[in-house]
Amino acid sequence: MKKGHFPKLPRLPWSRRTIRAADRKTQNTNALKGLPEPPWLEQPLRSSLEDNLTALRDIFKDCSDITYRELMISPERKGMLAYVEGTVKSEDLQDHILRPFILGMMLKDPEVNGTLDPLDETRISMSQTKTMDQWKMVSAAILDGNAALIVDGTPRAYIFSAKGGVRRGVEEPQTEAVIRGPREGFTETIRVNTALLRFKLKTSKLKMQSMTIGKETQTSIVLSYIEGIIDPKLVDDVKKRLSDIKIDGVLDTGYIEELIEDHPYSPFPQMEYTERPDTVTAELLEGRFAILVDGTPFALIGPATMWMMMQASEDYYERFFISNMIRWIRFLFLILALFLPALYVAITTYHQDMLPTTLILSIAAARESIPFPALVEALMMEISFEALREAGIRLPKTVGQAVSILGALVIGQAAVQAGIVSAPIVIVVSLTGIASFTIPRFNFAITIRLLRFPIMLMAGVFGLFGIIIAATLIATHLTKLTSFGVSYMSGYSPYNHNDQKDIVVRAPWWKMIKRPSWIGSDNNKREKEKMNGSPGTEEGW
Repeated sequence: MKKGHFPKLPRLPWSRRTIRAADRKTQNTNALKGLPEPPWLEQPLRSSLEDNLTALRDIFKDCSDITYRELMISPERKGMLAYVEGTVKSEDLQDHILRPFILGMMLKDPEVNGTLDPLDETRISMSQTKTMDQWKMVSAAILDGNAALIVDGTPRAYIFSAKGGVRRGVEEPQTEAVIRGPREGFTETIRVNTALLRFKLKTSKLKMQSMTIGKETQTSIVLSYIEGIIDPKLVDDVKKRLSDIKIDGVLDTGYIEELIEDHPYSPFPQMEYTERPDTVTAELLEGRFAILVDGTPFALIGPATMWMMMQASEDYYERFFISNMIRWIRFLFLILALFLPALYVAITTYHQDMLPTTLILSIAAARESIPFPALVEALMMEISFEALREAGIRLPKTVGQAVSILGALVIGQAAVQAGIVSAPIVIVVSLTGIASFTIPRFNFAITIRLLRFPIMLMAGVFGLFGIIIAATLIATHLTKLTSFGVSYMSGYSPYNHNDQKDIVVRAPWWKMIKRPSWIGSDNNKREKEKMNGSPGTEEGW
């Protein structure tokens, strides 16, 4: 090769016109082969059954749970039924799809010809059917538990709703047991849960708006509310918050709760969750909304207030005398669960003169050989009790209860005999643990258990003044807290006389004529007046 001479290189398609021509050539080649251009999900279905099956198998490549069933629609036309095994009812597919086609071919029905639509009422007896012409929609429908029928010569898929599979049935709620009241609870199937609400609210005003959240999980959720009772602005706010969620997966309502709450750094829960349909129904009738998530038996309810966390569904099934007594016990033990260990630390450390002489001498004698101050003693026992409680929850039921009860007894007794802790602190910690169990809502009870530790630290440093400071800070935070714009202390902050009938005191049903004041709706009357056995009037009802 001579110096300064280079071999002649092939001409490259640098111009835009040349590049576009090359692209068109590639596209035309793919079209001649009968294959849709990738990405598959962005392409529409084609008329050729072979092309559609190629695309379908490529979309669900390496998915062993996808089942393909070949069908003869007519002597001239073939079809393919595709579904996810285990997510559909095999009986429905057999009785309402496969059998009609098989019998039609065996009997050689003269009406069966090359132009007969597969959805003709004489062939398919499925109640919920629809058509789709985009692979993205078809694949999502198959993964959602539907069956898709693809027919040769038809550029669309027929979707049959045959959702089923092995799922848990309706059972009694495990976390919210009652002595008197309904025993049915939500399940992991969202349509079963919506049906349980429909059984209790037989009105067209009960709205259930569906949406899908989760890029990978494609989780179905339902926003439920009663039109005419709930504030329309609240509905718009919730819809906006849900539509703004962009996440790869949603497995439980806890995902939704953290993404839509007003104050994410507050320790207090701003939404209530329950697995009882009667609880959700009662809250919907008070102007709240509920969020149901497919795959979990727990429903979210909002807006929430502190008083909701202290109320149980059984409060409204018993007569108001009984309900009030039980509710007052809850509020009393709420105070004990929050402040009792801190009071013990403050009094035994700084304010011994507040106790009777006999009692203080007894406590002093019990603490005489203890090497730790009261604060360290209380922290040790509280942390040990929380660890035992957590172990009892995580272990199997047959073992967990024995470990939590025996562990507390053995460790407490052994610690007292070894002189590590005193007997009074064991009594205080045990009573505090029992008090926390009386709080109906588990998430609110955990918040009280967490706040107990900083209050104890304040009591150990500043005595009763520290407890007062901590209580003031908590009260200030609660008055500023909101849930979807509704005050967390609604009824007392801001104060409303009508709301006092269902906060600390539960008035008789014939007294609770109006719904809560915060709902912002003109429809705030839920019953007629004077229904306590005396003659009344139906005016205004």
